[in-house]
Amino acid sequence: MKKLLLPLFTIIIAIPAISQTKKTQTAKAQPQKTTTAKPTTTPVLKTLRDSTSYALGVNIARNLKAQNLDKIDAMLLYKGLSDVLLGKAVGLNDADASRCVNTYVQSMNGKKASGAKTAGQKFLAENAKKPGIISMPGGWQYQVLKASDSKEHPTETDKVKVHYHGTLTDGTVFDSSVDRGEPISFGLNQVIKGWTLAVTQMTVGSKWKVFLPSELAYGDNGAGEKIPGGSALIFEIELLAIEK
Repeated sequence: MKKLLLPLFTIIIAIPAISQTKKTQTAKAQPQKTTTAKPTTTPVLKTLRDSTSYALGVNIARNLKAQNLDKIDAMLLYKGLSDVLLGKAVGLNDADASRCVNTYVQSMNGKKASGAKTAGQKFLAENAKKPGIISMPGGWQYQVLKASDSKEHPTETDKVKVHYHGTLTDGTVFDSSVDRGEPISFGLNQVIKGWTLAVTQMTVGSKWKVFLPSELAYGDNGAGEKIPGGSALIFEIELLAIEK
């Protein structure tokens, strides 16, 4: 299973939309009952530039929420946008800005992942008591589903051909070459650490069920929308071949 390279802070910077409100005009008429119109705060998107500016603002916000950055100070975000777009001096150099973002994101991801990590640790502790489960250094576990007579093991630098089926501990499928009906090939130095540890212990033709703590999978960051941060993962892996 290939690593997912997820940027910590990838957003499109755009000119923020300018909210405009229509002025209420009072028409002369015969005396009658009057009502007070509620002012609107919805931007009036009169031009393509207006619409594009507003749309990019929405995209920025959605990207921030997706990266667990929805608790930031919106006014300071606006100031940062304005300073750059208007050519003003910015308050942080590139190195400091990157360090701040990375530190904050890791902190938020860690807090968000804490519940999943605790649940994963509990699952693995209970799983270790089951018949046929072998516990390995580093906290990962495996169960042999199909043995092989082959003596050939891949190394960390080998390219292998495998079939796999990946689930969360609750059985939710997040990825499966089996479901797609097509095996996949990749280098064992291109995958999550738990896969490298497990597959190098397998022999060609064998099939294992592998249980990984989050530290050997995608850690606190998780992977996309299907693998929450802190998740322990389960893989059924069949090693079909070592490709030279």
